[in-house]
Amino acid sequence: MRDTMGIIYTGDSNISLQELTLFRSVAALPFGGRYRVIDFILSNMVNSGIHHVGIITQNNYHSLMDHLDSGKQWDLDRKRGGLFILPPYVSHDNRGWYRGEVDAFFSNMSFIRRSSYKYVVISGSSMICNLTYDSALEFHKENNADITVIYKEEKKATKEELSRHTLLQTDDNNRILDIEVMPSNPKSDKVSMEMYIMEKQLFQFLVEECVARGLHEFSKDILIKKMDKLKILAYPYDGYLAKIDSIQSYYHHNMELFNTENFYELFHRSGLIYTKVKDEVPAKYGIDAKAENSLVADGCIIEGQVENCILFRGVKIAEGAIVKNSIIMQDTEIQDKAYIENVILDKEVIIRKGKRLIGQANYPVVIRKRAVI
Repeated sequence: MRDTMGIIYTGDSNISLQELTLFRSVAALPFGGRYRVIDFILSNMVNSGIHHVGIITQNNYHSLMDHLDSGKQWDLDRKRGGLFILPPYVSHDNRGWYRGEVDAFFSNMSFIRRSSYKYVVISGSSMICNLTYDSALEFHKENNADITVIYKEEKKATKEELSRHTLLQTDDNNRILDIEVMPSNPKSDKVSMEMYIMEKQLFQFLVEECVARGLHEFSKDILIKKMDKLKILAYPYDGYLAKIDSIQSYYHHNMELFNTENFYELFHRSGLIYTKVKDEVPAKYGIDAKAENSLVADGCIIEGQVENCILFRGVKIAEGAIVKNSIIMQDTEIQDKAYIENVILDKEVIIRKGKRLIGQANYPVVIRKRAVI
């Protein structure tokens, strides 16, 4: 895919992650013990042979920039192409707040114009999966499509879950007949993965036309309004997909990693998932420590009991502490005789001696970054 560039938009706004996104964007949200959400999206592009990627940021992007650095971990620190982080454009008539994806693309149009690539792959920042775009691009070319939308058929999803997505209706030739954006009464189970393929020149034209008419949203103002004029096709993805759009979905998809099949699908299906490397010592277990069915990152010190948990780097579990069914982020400390169950602890949280925090599997307790309980 040497003739293709990538654009990742990280300004998702229709997402309710409460305390977890107070200090970071969704793209920078920790996931799976040592990764961030952006790692999966960026690794997918790199594994597809895309080596020119622009990441459009919106708000709370300092954590994201620190994690990505120069792009070395993804082999994107290059003289030609590579990784480009595109902060909000601020001027006397633009305060740096995008009113939608189209507005964000238009504000970074100079970056897009300067690129000499024929095709562009566009992705949002809340979908986690492991795929390569090779076959989708081939499908796009063979069918002479104007726009190709990648989707996942979610047959087991509930009505409530489907209503949080953009849904597609297609004919037998994979042409999109209708699109619903977060419908209250879903008519389809084909979920748009917010990943699109098209020629760069067409992309530029559509964005500029949209802005000229005061329109700002990609799905509503381009895809829906151009269905009759453009050949917009849907390409199916059949692997594991996690959409991080709520506290419940974040917790649920992390817990699903204990399923061996899901773990393989997400981390090995189409290529490796790369992340920022930190040279820390292996996890240390005390004499009386007990760890069962858990993902434990390097640098952790476990002297208590851990069961069905995901521990990020540098977590400390003191002797006598019990932690069950929880997500514990980097450098958090749980002191002796504390009891934690169905809880999400953000980075650098301290749980004092003897404290008890108990949530529900369908409604976990969330503790914000650097809190002391």
